Amino acid sequence: MTEPAPAPVEATGTDLQHLRALVLAGGLTFEREVSINSGGQVVEALTRAGVDAELHDADAELLPGLAAAPVDAVFIALHGATGEDGALRAVLDLAGVPYVGSPAAACRLAWDKPAAKSVVRSAGVATPDWVALPHSTFRELGAGAVLDLIVARLGLPLMVKPATGGSALGVQKVTRVEDLPAAMVSCFAYGDTVMVERFVDGIELALSVVDFGDGPQALPAVEIAPESGVFDYTSRYTPGLTEYHAPARVDDAVAARAAEVALTVHRVLGLADLSRTDAIVTPDGEVHFLEVNVSPGMTETSMFPMAVEAAGHRLGDVLGRLLARRARP
Repeated sequence: MTEPAPAPVEATGTDLQHLRALVLAGGLTFEREVSINSGGQVVEALTRAGVDAELHDADAELLPGLAAAPVDAVFIALHGATGEDGALRAVLDLAGVPYVGSPAAACRLAWDKPAAKSVVRSAGVATPDWVALPHSTFRELGAGAVLDLIVARLGLPLMVKPATGGSALGVQKVTRVEDLPAAMVSCFAYGDTVMVERFVDGIELALSVVDFGDGPQALPAVEIAPESGVFDYTSRYTPGLTEYHAPARVDDAVAARAAEVALTVHRVLGLADLSRTDAIVTPDGEVHFLEVNVSPGMTETSMFPMAVEAAGHRLGDVLGRLLARRARP
């Protein structure tokens, strides 16, 4: 007997007509272009829902502008360190500006992929084995010797990725030992610490969560099927290179387990309002946690909007209700 899928999220019934919001996008990170795209989509969706929404970059004009013309709440569509490592949110907290999303401390934890994996594993969720090491370790101890130990421990194939960051920048699948050094060098271009993870074959899922104040709820899982077999930056943001299925083509029992993984991740990391967990379902039905995003993409090829639509809702209504929850009294 299969477990029932999670109940659909109710996102209607909130008056958004008098809500004034600032959508932050851009920033000075590798993901600036993606963020601007996300921010534009968010403004369009909110405007259709009746929200007075304006797009703004995270620059020197932001804080004076918010002080001179306060808004009801801020929506953070920044990706990369600017929007996800907690620093900007800490500044908004200092300024007394309400925003949608997780608090600064939770963002810092989620941003550090190895740390997040440790916490999630301690909560009983499966996650692929990994090793995370800074560039200095390879330089001081000898890259060849360290890489040999990693392969002996984790085997092949491997996933090589920056220990922080998003949009799959620097992520590579390595199937041959001789390709590992080049993958490491490429990865270090995006950060000082690299995470080498055992590759797990299976169905890749994006698991979105929303919380309107009455507890986190899982949206339908989105199945990701990249033509290349690896959901890297090109596969994510080039239309036609990846097939998406929302809801995912998994049975009810797997869908229920995947939803529970996403909810567990959201809770144990202390996240709030919205998140998107990336996971792999193995052929035996086990759900493996990969990483979590506190500022999910909102572009035309992003999975959070697909999940919202699969739940039968409009993106602007969902985001507007999250803004309304955080708005100044």
